[in-house]
Amino acid sequence: MTAETTLETLMAGSRDRIENVLRELLPGQACASPRLADAMRYAATGGGKRIRPILVYAACELAGGIPDDADVPAAAIELVHAYSLVHDDLPSMDDDDLRRGQPTCHRAYDEATAILAGDTLHTLAFELLARRGNFSPEQRVDMITTLCRAAGAEGMAAGQMQDMQGHDQQLTLAALEEMHYLKTGRLITAALLIGVSAADSRDSQLIEAMREYGDAIGLAFQVQDDILDVTAATEQLGKPSGSDEKHGKSTFPGLIGLEASRARAEQLCLRAINALSDYGERAHSLTALARYVIQRSY
Repeated sequence: MTAETTLETLMAGSRDRIENVLRELLPGQACASPRLADAMRYAATGGGKRIRPILVYAACELAGGIPDDADVPAAAIELVHAYSLVHDDLPSMDDDDLRRGQPTCHRAYDEATAILAGDTLHTLAFELLARRGNFSPEQRVDMITTLCRAAGAEGMAAGQMQDMQGHDQQLTLAALEEMHYLKTGRLITAALLIGVSAADSRDSQLIEAMREYGDAIGLAFQVQDDILDVTAATEQLGKPSGSDEKHGKSTFPGLIGLEASRARAEQLCLRAINALSDYGERAHSLTALARYVIQRSY
């Protein structure tokens, strides 16, 4: 079995697993608002790369845990990611009509329903971390704190604010990297740290390695997204290509060119892999995922 096949198997297995976990944990038709439950399920299931839950599973395994330990935190982080996509797509934000090859949530339902679906995906994530799974109080507090910090005013929400303020402006490279670190990188790093917490590990060396690795692949992920926005077709991406230019956004290709952007992504990938050098073959899944981040085609 080749390394590529091993990675595909790992990712497919983790995607199937998290899809089943999400379907079990999301509200169904018996809830107080079946339409809200439908919209939540529409937004959170049925597709996506599932990079963040895959990272939770891989980090948990490296820290000595098992997949059962990672199910709830993997679901929680994917629910926060799903909520952010629903809100990003709204007319008041990026105003996109397509996500994962399907109409965005506000197009499939309506804008008010999409806002409520996003809000409720967000709150459900923290309810799961507070109540579900076999975790100590210390683990729960650690995971909730990590996710709050990654998603809030020092993380994803701040990055989205900077993104909106940067429309029709030429950002510096440093400002662009900071914005993407907040908007994308913080949640990716949080996935890894929560995976370590789920395994009940307090290994400070491993935690620091996860931070270094996560920060590197978080930025590499966005560099590759910017590259794909100008090189891939809408059908391949599952969302409109060229949307960054349409919204007047600064991008890595726009600032430094396509080839330099590819070189930057490769540099970040190597930095992530080097962060795991002390873990050898045990870190194979994460090193393979770092390569996937910059080689993916959607």
